Amino acid sequence: MINLMYLVLTALLALNVSAEVMNAFFSLDKGMKVSREIVEKNNNSLLEAINKGAADYPSAQAKDYSERAKKITQLSNDFVSHIEEIRKTLFEKAGGPNPKVPEQPRDIRNKDITTKMFVNDGLGTEIMNKINETRNEITKLVDNDPATVAALSLAVEELPESTKAKNWPEFKFKQMPVSAVFPLLGKIQSDAKSSATAALNYCATKVTGTDFKVDKFTVGVTPKKNYVILGETFEADVFLSAFSSKADNISISVDGRSLGIKDGIGNFTEKPSAIGEKKYNVSINVRNPATGQTESVKKEFSYEVGQRSVAIQLDKMNVFYIGVDNPISVSAAGVPTAQVKVTASGVNVSGGSGSGKFVVRATTPGEATITVSGGGVSQGFPFRVKRIPDPVPRLGGNPKNKGGAMNNGEFRAQGGVSAILEGFDFDAKCDVVGFEFSYMAKRQDPITRINAGARWSGDIGDLVQKAKPGDSYFFDDVKCKCPGDPAARNIGSFAYKIK
Repeated sequence: MINLMYLVLTALLALNVSAEVMNAFFSLDKGMKVSREIVEKNNNSLLEAINKGAADYPSAQAKDYSERAKKITQLSNDFVSHIEEIRKTLFEKAGGPNPKVPEQPRDIRNKDITTKMFVNDGLGTEIMNKINETRNEITKLVDNDPATVAALSLAVEELPESTKAKNWPEFKFKQMPVSAVFPLLGKIQSDAKSSATAALNYCATKVTGTDFKVDKFTVGVTPKKNYVILGETFEADVFLSAFSSKADNISISVDGRSLGIKDGIGNFTEKPSAIGEKKYNVSINVRNPATGQTESVKKEFSYEVGQRSVAIQLDKMNVFYIGVDNPISVSAAGVPTAQVKVTASGVNVSGGSGSGKFVVRATTPGEATITVSGGGVSQGFPFRVKRIPDPVPRLGGNPKNKGGAMNNGEFRAQGGVSAILEGFDFDAKCDVVGFEFSYMAKRQDPITRINAGARWSGDIGDLVQKAKPGDSYFFDDVKCKCPGDPAARNIGSFAYKIK
């Protein structure tokens, strides 16, 4: 396939190629730059996660691979910067900015400049050596792990058997017009970023491992009620908030009284005898499975003992969302549930009928007030009203398909783009109404289509089925509508590199 693409490219360049085709090379280069920026953001996030993991779970191994991750990032950045300097030199040698198109050099058709720079003057050999050097350094940093090394796209590919080129620099750069060399250099920069991603993923597994680890502890308390009426029983669950399944040697005591423990949680009950604040001291002893040492944590807690009052509790979030049911539970301490009344301004409330369960429906962003009354008391509670947060675009229906690298078989099996509400506890679904789809076969001009709806439309399904290693797919301006939306919203872009 590489040989075929090379022959096609050679044939095109032998013709009097139109200005449109020349401009297409720069469009391709611009598209790859956008893809690199996406990968760069992912790499930065991954490095931050590695550093945090090493800080949260300190060990000699974690420190080692955290330092390796920094070196990998630096190697990738240095390589990209090195190629960027070469791009600047080529731009200047090709005449500098074109007055009509400043982002392009004047002499975009010239083949002698590229042949002299990259073949005759040895710059192509320098790039080849830099690729091999950077790849070898990354390979060492990932312990020559076969799976990771196989994912390193930064490499000097073997020459096709039928080529007349004597070496890699000739194969890549000889008699190539200036306009074609820029996307070639951009591709090499993208390979460096993608290789850094694969290497950082390897370091991440070495820093945090696959098992949950606990080495710092704090006390957690979940009261059944934070405020109780005189004569009622106060009850709370006392637990180790960073509990590990391996930490099976835990003891918990409250004010010196030992508690029975189940799944790392001790149940504490107490019946207060007076109104006011009640304080109690919790002590937890736990054996750290990472160090074998036993650590002790102590903390003071308190709860309030009072008389009749009203309270309201959101079942899910601390705001009301437009377009979905917002269930709430309402109670008034010391007041029978059947006597509790709920009214609202800014939203609609339904339900109740003695159950204490209500549903709030909102239509307009802003503020709302829920008023609870009964038993001679009345109290208003202010809440915010917001639209459903932006979902994230994903390939298919898998929340993990957020872009990056994917094998061609898995990619072809996808049926479209979905909008995922990550971390949103309500029963809501956002529908994709359209997006811009771009297919860029290796060393070919991009093909862009507008897709209506979430599923592939038009000939986009056929373009997806063409996926092969080295191809790139871009999904831009993904738009969707969530419940309660008056119009579609733009939720961003993502891209895939076929491996």
